[in-house]
Amino acid sequence: MNNTDFIQLEEDDEIDFAELFFVLKKNIIAIALCAIIGATAAFAYTINFMTPIYTSSSMIYIFSKTTSITTAADLQLGSQLTVDFEILGTSRPVLEKVIMNLGLDTTYEDLLHIVDIENPKDSRIIKITVENPDPELAADIANEIADVLADRVAQVIDTDKPSSVEDAVPAKLPSKPSTKKNTALGFMAGLLLAAGFVLVRYYSDNTIKDEDDVRKYLGLGTFASFPLEESIAKDKGIINKKRKLKV
Repeated sequence: MNNTDFIQLEEDDEIDFAELFFVLKKNIIAIALCAIIGATAAFAYTINFMTPIYTSSSMIYIFSKTTSITTAADLQLGSQLTVDFEILGTSRPVLEKVIMNLGLDTTYEDLLHIVDIENPKDSRIIKITVENPDPELAADIANEIADVLADRVAQVIDTDKPSSVEDAVPAKLPSKPSTKKNTALGFMAGLLLAAGFVLVRYYSDNTIKDEDDVRKYLGLGTFASFPLEESIAKDKGIINKKRKLKV
């Protein structure tokens, strides 16, 4: 194989972005239709098959009403206590007592999975968040954890019971799944899959269709062209556009 053949092969392997653009543009209706179908399917699946989850949060202040904060040491103590609250809030004694008090048909591990306890930045407040398909139950669990945690902290640290800042209330709207997000993801998935299919089909089609392909892939000119019936074309086959002519 000579240098001319290598150059020709490299040219064949180059990606013509303008050509890809026109291929996608030619199939834009089919691609858009697939994107719409993907969005519709994702929307329908989210609405009909995904369980809505509701979130409720309660908050407690790490100090009791009788605690006075007067020095920097008190503030430092508050920062340290928030870590203790977070650990105690998800401890087995606290959550198992919540299960017993509310008569929940669940285990410690399952309850732990839906509970999140955090300390909002630069604060001495503990936020207890619970997720559950039942908005009423989510609020009840969050409030019960706050109450049991406050009692547990008072017992362990030997101090007054921490103060409640805010009780959890049942959420009116689910926190997840996000219908808008899932619909957008379905739209993008349909769009990308359709575009990918169009490009794969285009690159796997190795047939010569017209005189432009003859000049582009074979480097030859054409003197004339004749229409060919579709039935004859299927019987005869079409020339592979990757095939080179030897002169």
